[in-house]
Amino acid sequence: MKNTSSIEQSTPYNKRWSALFLLCTAEFLVIMDTSIIGVALPAIKADLGYTQTGLQWIFNAYVILFGGFLLLGGRLSDLFGARKIFMWGFAILTSASLLAGVAWSESTLNLGRALQGLGSAFIAPAALTLVLSKFTDPKELNKALGFWGASAAAGGSAGVFLGGAITEWLSWHWIFLINIPVGLIVLMRSRSLLFTGDTRKGKVDMAGAILATAALILMVYAIVSSESEGWGSVHTIGLLVLSLALLFAFYVLQKQKSEPLMPLSIFKVPNLSAGNIVMALLAAAWIPLWFFLNLYLQQTLNYSAFNSGLALLPMTLAIMFLMVGVTGKLVAKFGFKSNIIVGLFILAISLIMFSKLPSDGTFITHVLPASLLGAIGMSLTYIPATVASMSGAKPEETGLASGLVNTSYQVGSALGLAIIVAISAAKTNALKMAGEAETAALNSGFQTAFFSAGVICIIAAIIAAIHIRSMK
Repeated sequence: MKNTSSIEQSTPYNKRWSALFLLCTAEFLVIMDTSIIGVALPAIKADLGYTQTGLQWIFNAYVILFGGFLLLGGRLSDLFGARKIFMWGFAILTSASLLAGVAWSESTLNLGRALQGLGSAFIAPAALTLVLSKFTDPKELNKALGFWGASAAAGGSAGVFLGGAITEWLSWHWIFLINIPVGLIVLMRSRSLLFTGDTRKGKVDMAGAILATAALILMVYAIVSSESEGWGSVHTIGLLVLSLALLFAFYVLQKQKSEPLMPLSIFKVPNLSAGNIVMALLAAAWIPLWFFLNLYLQQTLNYSAFNSGLALLPMTLAIMFLMVGVTGKLVAKFGFKSNIIVGLFILAISLIMFSKLPSDGTFITHVLPASLLGAIGMSLTYIPATVASMSGAKPEETGLASGLVNTSYQVGSALGLAIIVAISAAKTNALKMAGEAETAALNSGFQTAFFSAGVICIIAAIIAAIHIRSMK
């Protein structure tokens, strides 16, 4: 990792870990906001009068803006300073949470969720840039990234627990309003804990920003709406073609600009391209694992949403423990390439185990062993893949590299989930038409989904073995 001290290394040494706690809180909140909504959907539907299909836009509004603005958020961090963009993001997120919390109509809530996604798109790359800048010693950096990854895992699980508990004991409005005090505390503490030094000044490539953001928004929109519209529909194909056309125009523009939004030379950085591909494929396997495991627990084993969250807790706790206490040491000893390859193969084995889940399975016998193995695989892969993707970036391009990593993960998760949902549904529908019982057909679809995600992990491991350079 190149030294970034000239940009951000102005936080006093004894405050760096306090700063890390603040940044991990930010990551926790960003990830929690993607998962907290699920359990509250029935209550929101009853209160605001959403249709069944309209409910998806509470989630999609967040995802589309989040995925669409990540690249811009990362580049703005390079140009204006990561702390400033981080605070802008939290100001937007906090205000948007207030709007969503007092929402009185579908459009108001959807707007609030979209603005939450925009704020998170500024927070995520800026926060990762700040983590990288404050810990330049490799051992400390690995430990810091372990806490960072653990906070993301905790946020995903906490969203399920808090969403259910808050909706049941208070009301769905409070799943958004709880962000406000946290956001205000983070904003107040940011001034003292995230003190930054000089930042590189430059012009924002507005044309490039518009093209890149529009292309990413259209791409994510096409992916998340493909389930309802169909992959072969004019709607989906048209959006994807338009997105690719805008990306090509963006590429041509960046070659001509003296101060581009994305200097194309960044793709010459060792491991950046391969690392981002691996991150996208990791997300394309990991997010479906969580999605379909939840469905299996609730629809096949008839768990409640809250009990389903409890069943996922061992996997979350294992990830947190491994990322904080083990992954950094393994990366320091064996390098990130070996950890990525081994981790992906372990995750693939876990998914193959999940693909054997029976309709009458039990938590202890069938779910827990595969969950713990999956936790090991994810813990060995996520942090090393992040380091690999950013290890060669110049100090003035750290924010951009961070934005790329986050964008790759977000697009990969959306694309992977959409494709695997389609594969699973096709399997289930085919069996139903053949006369298979409902539960058996549904479970077979889940099994196919897990197996497909396992294949993605194997492909990612092969790419890592061939294209990622071995470094420590």
